[in-house]
Amino acid sequence: MQPAAYENLSPEQAIAWQHELRRQIDIRPLDKPVKIIGGADISFNKYSEVVYAGIILLKYPELTIIGHATAISKTKFPYISGLLAFREVPALLEAWEKLPFKPDVMVLDGQGIAHERRTGIATHFGLLTNVPSIGSAKSRLYGRYQEPGNEVFDQSPMYDKGELIGIALRSKKKCNPIYISPGHHISMEQSVELIRNCIRGYRIPEPTRQAHLLVNKIRIADGENFNPQPTLF
Repeated sequence: MQPAAYENLSPEQAIAWQHELRRQIDIRPLDKPVKIIGGADISFNKYSEVVYAGIILLKYPELTIIGHATAISKTKFPYISGLLAFREVPALLEAWEKLPFKPDVMVLDGQGIAHERRTGIATHFGLLTNVPSIGSAKSRLYGRYQEPGNEVFDQSPMYDKGELIGIALRSKKKCNPIYISPGHHISMEQSVELIRNCIRGYRIPEPTRQAHLLVNKIRIADGENFNPQPTLF
């Protein structure tokens, strides 16, 4: 199915497509060095058809910005928890095609396999682009866990019926954890290690933090009337 057709799907059809995608997920160790890491974020008003997408490219492990691409798209697919990829992925693919070069791994603001059907946006995007992908979410969507300790990098496994689906990671003291899960073509352990290496004093890892700043800029430049969320996570 082409992502351009997503907006015409019913929620039931979207769920059926997630079940199809789930059969293709490949969680395995990344077998090449990471020299370029990408971060992706989306911004939209849930009651609007306009979607703002941004992808930032950073040199790894230095995390200096070396490229970016953006896209402004429209979708009629409704805002439904667990199906947000059907709103977001088409716009992200537009930005992906504009990149001057492709990263070795992508970090997306959202879930990987820590999803009821294991098909969060990081998994969905990774499957369509065949790029190793990691989900780094600011809130839990699925899975149970014990609250991690309050020290930086304390962590707690997230389970669904005995299956490990993610890690709750304390990235900053006195802040809520972030929720890490592999998306595609990378292991759980590598996902957590890469995210740990991308923490630079903020709650959010640099790839998605910088992508968040980027999409806010294009949203403001487009004349969208909104109040950006504070970036001092």
